[in-house]
Amino acid sequence: MIINCLHNVLNNFKVEKQTGSKISFTIMRIILFTGKGGVGKTTTAAATALQAAKQGYKTLVISTDPAHSLSDALDMELSPEPIEIRENLWGQEFDAYYSMKKHWSSMRQMMLTIFKWRGVENVVAEELSVLPGMEEAAAFLWIEKYYREKNYDLIIIDSAPTGETLTLLTLPQVTKSWLTKAFPGQRLAVKSVGKLVRRTTGVPLDKGYEELENLFDKLQSIQEVMLNPEVCSIRIVANPERMVIQEAKRAYTYLQLYGYNVDGVVVNRILPEEAGGTLFAKYLTSQAKYLEEIEETFAPLPIFKVYHQGHEVFGLKLLEKIGEAIYGEEDPALIFHAESPIQIEEGKNNYIIKLRLPFIKEDDFEVNKFGDEIVIDLNGQRKSVILPRFANFLTLEGHSFEYPWLSVKLKKS
Repeated sequence: MIINCLHNVLNNFKVEKQTGSKISFTIMRIILFTGKGGVGKTTTAAATALQAAKQGYKTLVISTDPAHSLSDALDMELSPEPIEIRENLWGQEFDAYYSMKKHWSSMRQMMLTIFKWRGVENVVAEELSVLPGMEEAAAFLWIEKYYREKNYDLIIIDSAPTGETLTLLTLPQVTKSWLTKAFPGQRLAVKSVGKLVRRTTGVPLDKGYEELENLFDKLQSIQEVMLNPEVCSIRIVANPERMVIQEAKRAYTYLQLYGYNVDGVVVNRILPEEAGGTLFAKYLTSQAKYLEEIEETFAPLPIFKVYHQGHEVFGLKLLEKIGEAIYGEEDPALIFHAESPIQIEEGKNNYIIKLRLPFIKEDDFEVNKFGDEIVIDLNGQRKSVILPRFANFLTLEGHSFEYPWLSVKLKKS
């Protein structure tokens, strides 16, 4: 057992470079960027990838967003397979149909056959042969392949908007449930029916089902990898705007709830002071307030600030400029933070929400709950924490404080 553990640890390491007698090692890293649609995730992901490649990491930047704007950001055509962009940098845009045809043809044929038996027209059946969440699953499966093969030092994921990202990260449980409901008898029943299907249609249903099971096993495997804070970091991209910040807060809470490590926030498109004047005076005033709120809300996460460039950002030259603005002399592949500030425990009749609040030094504050939001008032200062939506139906029962943890008890209705 000890030998197996040691083997697994060593598998996570690869030689980065050798200088004289000195050898340095690095764990293969995965960095996922998420945030509300339109905040600049693609630009940030591409800029980070360029910065990492410049520092010698063999880097792959991949898009899981069906909108696929990574090609536009890089100003070059990408494909469903990785293509080299420059030294140490590759790019890829996922395509669910391409992945199904290349890697899971038997499974796809099985799904087509089932839908045709149910009387679904051919064109519609072709669409339905991509399982629920398969667009996101295709992304996970490619990442599993790259992680297993260890061909890259760093994988950077330009994800879909926040909601779709959370779907991606919880996909293994959802798809396993789907499989159980779609095939209640599972393998035994499929094998029995498979003989009849093979005689009448030539479609190997049992082989397709095995591919389906193998797919779900891989999804669970890569989810465990992405839950490892030494391997995977999630970075939230936001703008200094009210609705964007609210969604970023909620995403942060959900990611913490599911156990994913968030190691930084990138605040994009900050309007510089010199852009003031009459037209933007009010915007700059509100922006200053929102920047302060971001600093307070996400502390102690590092906040990376990117000022508005005054024009569209696309092409390698402009992306390099953004990458330098975000990280400066920092290594973009570093883990900038690895401590969970939120813990949620479920009891028989309540939930205990534990919040790490290092800025509170005394038990002299007020805690209130409004909908799915906990609000803490201390000496005129206010901190709000947005909880998962189910908290709307819970009532505040009480709280206690043991530095630096505030425990809030929410009663089930």
